[in-house]
Amino acid sequence: MEETKRYLEIVEAALGSALSAGLPGERPAVLTEAMRYAVGAGGKRIRPLVCLAGAVAAGGRAEDAAKPAAAIELLHNYTLIHDDLPAMDNDTMRRGKPSVWAKYGEANAILAGDALQALAFAVAAESPRNVPEIVATLGVAGVGVVQGQVEDLGRGEGGALPEDSVAFVYERKTAELFVAAAVMGGYAGGGGQKEIAALRRYAVNLGLAFQYEDDLLDGDSPFPREKTERLVELTTDAAVAALADLPGDTSFLEALARRLAGRKE
Repeated sequence: MEETKRYLEIVEAALGSALSAGLPGERPAVLTEAMRYAVGAGGKRIRPLVCLAGAVAAGGRAEDAAKPAAAIELLHNYTLIHDDLPAMDNDTMRRGKPSVWAKYGEANAILAGDALQALAFAVAAESPRNVPEIVATLGVAGVGVVQGQVEDLGRGEGGALPEDSVAFVYERKTAELFVAAAVMGGYAGGGGQKEIAALRRYAVNLGLAFQYEDDLLDGDSPFPREKTERLVELTTDAAVAALADLPGDTSFLEALARRLAGRKE
């Protein structure tokens, strides 16, 4: 818990800096307000936590990954803004509050999302080392999430996702950002290819486990409950197993994987 608190302080400080120093002026006020509203609306910061812990697991310090951690959270919030739009999921609530489009209008929500995406790359470019690799990783994730969303729009009658699309959507729309978070953290922490590969294996399984657990919580899994529970167990175990190939402290990443698999919300 103490480490989580320290990591969150690093993340919030980096996000606060990005949303102040990173924005050239306060005009137009509605754009700045909408961006800050989206990022500050009560998220758990799971992806930036993975990023910071990834740096530690690769042999570096959490502080090394402050910039990429903020960048992945900015990118994540851009995707949430756009996901909620009437043309997508048409959600008027997010994290117990009005979604950005419901509060600020569709046009301002689209533009706030666009600006958060651009800001994410600007912040990632301020990373202390391996900047080209970090920025490229963020770009791959940004495209992957959109690919997953487009595929997700092809749900069949009754809102069911075709079985042959499940793996594609889950890997792109959910796991992709977990992978980017861990890999960016690994690069920021000075990790080499072995460390990056291990973090990638950890994160793709963590992301899949997260999505399967979401399906159980929401009651909308494309698989029978028993199979979904087994998938949570298998992917969580695979995530933890990948940590054996990392030189740094992996206790936070292991505890996070176990906690996410048994979460209640």
